[in-house]
Amino acid sequence: MTLITASELMTMFAQGTSCPSILLLLLSSLTFLIHSKPCNAAIDRHSIVSRYNPSRNASSMTTPMQIGNGFFAFGADVTGLQTFQPFAIMSSWGWKNDSLPSGKTMEDVENYHGVSWLNHGRPVEYDFGSNDPELEQWLTANPNRVNLGRIGFLFRDGEGQVLDVTESDLTEIKQYLDLWTGKMSSSFVLDGQVVKVNVTCAQESDTVAVSVQSALLAAGRIGFFLDFPWNDGSKKFSAPFVGSFNLTSNHTTALSTFSMDSGRGDIKAQIIHRLVNNAFLTSLGGDDFAITRDTPHTHRYTILSNSSGGSDSFAFTATFTPEQNPPSTIPSAADVEDSSLRAWQDYWTGSGFVDVFTGSTDARADELQRRIILSRYLMRVNEAGDSPPQESGLVNDGWYGKFHMEMFFWHSAHWALWSNWDILSRSAPSTYSRFLPSSIHRAQVQQGFASGARWPKMTDPTTPGRSSPGQINNLLIWEQPHPLMFAMYELRSVSGLGDDGGEKREEVLQKWSSIVRETANWMASFAWFNSSTGVYDLGPPMYVVSEDTSPNDTVNPSFELAYWKLGLGFAETWVEELGEEVPQVWKDVREGLAKLPLEQIDNETVYRVYEGLEDDFWTDPAYTNDHPALVGLHGWLPPTEDVDLEIAKTTAEKVWGSWNISNCWGWDFPMLAMSAARNNETSKAIEWLLHPLFQFDDVGMPIGGVRVPTPYFPGSGSLLYSIAMMAEGWDGSEGLAPGFPKGWNVQVEGMSKAI
Repeated sequence: MTLITASELMTMFAQGTSCPSILLLLLSSLTFLIHSKPCNAAIDRHSIVSRYNPSRNASSMTTPMQIGNGFFAFGADVTGLQTFQPFAIMSSWGWKNDSLPSGKTMEDVENYHGVSWLNHGRPVEYDFGSNDPELEQWLTANPNRVNLGRIGFLFRDGEGQVLDVTESDLTEIKQYLDLWTGKMSSSFVLDGQVVKVNVTCAQESDTVAVSVQSALLAAGRIGFFLDFPWNDGSKKFSAPFVGSFNLTSNHTTALSTFSMDSGRGDIKAQIIHRLVNNAFLTSLGGDDFAITRDTPHTHRYTILSNSSGGSDSFAFTATFTPEQNPPSTIPSAADVEDSSLRAWQDYWTGSGFVDVFTGSTDARADELQRRIILSRYLMRVNEAGDSPPQESGLVNDGWYGKFHMEMFFWHSAHWALWSNWDILSRSAPSTYSRFLPSSIHRAQVQQGFASGARWPKMTDPTTPGRSSPGQINNLLIWEQPHPLMFAMYELRSVSGLGDDGGEKREEVLQKWSSIVRETANWMASFAWFNSSTGVYDLGPPMYVVSEDTSPNDTVNPSFELAYWKLGLGFAETWVEELGEEVPQVWKDVREGLAKLPLEQIDNETVYRVYEGLEDDFWTDPAYTNDHPALVGLHGWLPPTEDVDLEIAKTTAEKVWGSWNISNCWGWDFPMLAMSAARNNETSKAIEWLLHPLFQFDDVGMPIGGVRVPTPYFPGSGSLLYSIAMMAEGWDGSEGLAPGFPKGWNVQVEGMSKAI
């Protein structure tokens, strides 16, 4: 789908584009608008997006400028490459295992068993606390995500000797990212000569294209280097850079070159990079070049143009793959640039859009719009693959590069509200389908629950779904209802589609059916019937959202109780839609769950974090110092059975005044904003979204803050989810942009309401 603006239409006429082609684009635009939400006039999307094209004149020490396709990303310093700063080339598929601890075998890994804790008198085995901490740490750190390499400029003198050029030797530096096309451009002057470079990323393959123009090329004074780092799981966080380039004896590389008649298509050279038992392939093509290894003891290679006429331009492409999936050919730089342009234009024109800038009188609208546009770009670059993203996307590594299933919602639920089902369907429900067998085994075989699937917390796509050891990793539970939310959003997306709606609805119901059933089965099994109180309890042992309570003391936490009721209700609806009988145990648990715990403070009734929590909770920094999930009771979550909305509002206001906000981070602020919006405190909602501690840097990277390194992409995903909800509304909301106060002119196209 394509939207065409008036300015683009005039340009097409000026360029001589045929009338039938223009008519086809206009009809396509009209079709999209008919199926979008009504608005006063079509938003000039190109103008809004281009307004926030980022630029730099010096490299950042913490974040790159990025291009990518959701599965693969290339981070650059100010030269457009990785010349002075070793930012990463990362992927959703690039994983490796370190060598096992001395004396250990894969049989030991398969036979790993953690400690057993009593769960209401019954021993339950978890993946932590074993008598082999060394093996346990290996399981936590493996597999780990790999930096695939580094590409940079090589500067030489007139005699061909390599110069020690630093960024300070360059002048007139300009770097620019065209968000509309995904093209990154840099220019600078060295020794009085201008160097211009364009870098783009293919959308159908994990290929980077580099095109350079300079008189220094014709003089043989510019080349390029490729370097490959050692990667391992020795660090929980590898930021801002990933891997070590000086541990050359730990790994190997080997170069192969090919002639035109070798049957390798346009591939001119390949470098195989081996790390322990994993290997990755870099395939090179483009204009004629020579490639050599700098020394036998390093993994650095030099590329020099072979232009016989002393050309001042040169282009090459690099495709990255696992060793077992070598490419049969490699696209040209022009093909890569065209791929990028088409995909990004389709992305910007073919899905939802929110304009909070045009016509708004609030001076903060410009900054909020900047965050929206740059977050939309970076999420498409970093988080549009077939597995849940890690917290830092494809920029650097956190938690060894693994992802966290409780964060899957914040990373990816926004795609549903922005009508990006082509992207969300890559990872949901497929991730849950892949993880279903191991999750059923965890719940029923390892832990002895009666039925269902217990989803992992910290995991990876290669095992698949093996739980990383650790108390929090094994005792957190708020990730469990997430698939029910994803499923319900997809079911809503196919409602009202006319003649095709019934067929598509049945297709969605069936493809999520097993996931919905096994999720609800375990949620019902986990709830324990307390015969002394006559209700079903959640916990112990368990960790709440904030991860800061004692797991063996935590019982009936407010947020988890509400989410359990909501999720089980969704599961019941799902089975009813299939025309099947709802399991009685689901109903019994949903209707019989313990009431949300209350307390009286300052003559007001508020919800407690969990039942039995100390009376001085609100003044004890040990409990008011992390994710304030109490505000999610009516904000992130919709009105839910047994949640009193007045008490929820009073509780949220108590959080606003009592919580240690200085220790909040990432998605905390959009969650606070959603609570304010649903409670008709719209000015407060804007304040939370633009809070001084909720920051995005000059290229839109979400700052990690005091708790985690930058970037922390749950902040971006939750921002986009909250913006969609505040702009398009939620079930039961009234009027246009119900989450925005006066002074804001909000235009919306192609969005969906939040639950």
